[in-house]
Amino acid sequence: MAAAADFSSNGLPADVVAIARSVRHVAIIMDGNGRWARARGLKRIQGHEHGVESVRAVTRHAARLGLAQLTLFAFSTENWKRPRTEVRTLMRLLKRYLIDERGELMQNRVRLTSIGRIAGLPKDVRRALRDTEALTAGNPGMVLCLALNYGARQELADAARRLALDALAGRVRVDALDDDALEAELARRLYQPEMPPLDLLIRTAGEKRLSNFLLWQMSYGEFHCCDMGWPEFREEDLEEALRDYARRTRTFGGLVRR
Repeated sequence: MAAAADFSSNGLPADVVAIARSVRHVAIIMDGNGRWARARGLKRIQGHEHGVESVRAVTRHAARLGLAQLTLFAFSTENWKRPRTEVRTLMRLLKRYLIDERGELMQNRVRLTSIGRIAGLPKDVRRALRDTEALTAGNPGMVLCLALNYGARQELADAARRLALDALAGRVRVDALDDDALEAELARRLYQPEMPPLDLLIRTAGEKRLSNFLLWQMSYGEFHCCDMGWPEFREEDLEEALRDYARRTRTFGGLVRR
């Protein structure tokens, strides 16, 4: 007879709760919305609409599990290359999400933040984002970070530019810094210097690449890739990704101690 599953006091799998609370930061590349829709004879935008349901379910579950931070790759700097009508619809969906999910975020004590070149977003989206960030700023639970108009190379270029300007202004002497100090100075100029390093990066739809996402933060992160499109991803898939992560041995370039 199989052993009974062990559940924590709040009805969640105890092993997953323990893993989630030992993890500093999980990020997700939410891929495959369009392909999921096409496979079902739907319009691409319907895939994005169904993907919002996955965002809601996964965010709620991650918060309940006790995850410290969840970062979602919502819109990249490269996504502006998509058809104008699709971009407009994505911005409309983003604005609606930022407004409609306020009650859900507050109920789950989630604090919303964002990274990227936010100034490049439409004005109404920026306003909705600022308002939701302000509303949730005092929430003590999980941090939900949306990567919007984000590219990792752009983040590093922007950080290098700020460091160069500070050096020109005499606020930092780059020539006097050793490698560790120079790395720390650059890290302080990233979009969110307080963002913890990535422990786990999940990507859906069978893709196995970073796609210009969190290059600095992912330096020693673990990959979990799954074949399903993002609209199919749900609570049990997050749990499986966390269990997969827990089976890894992380040495950070060193040796396993026996």
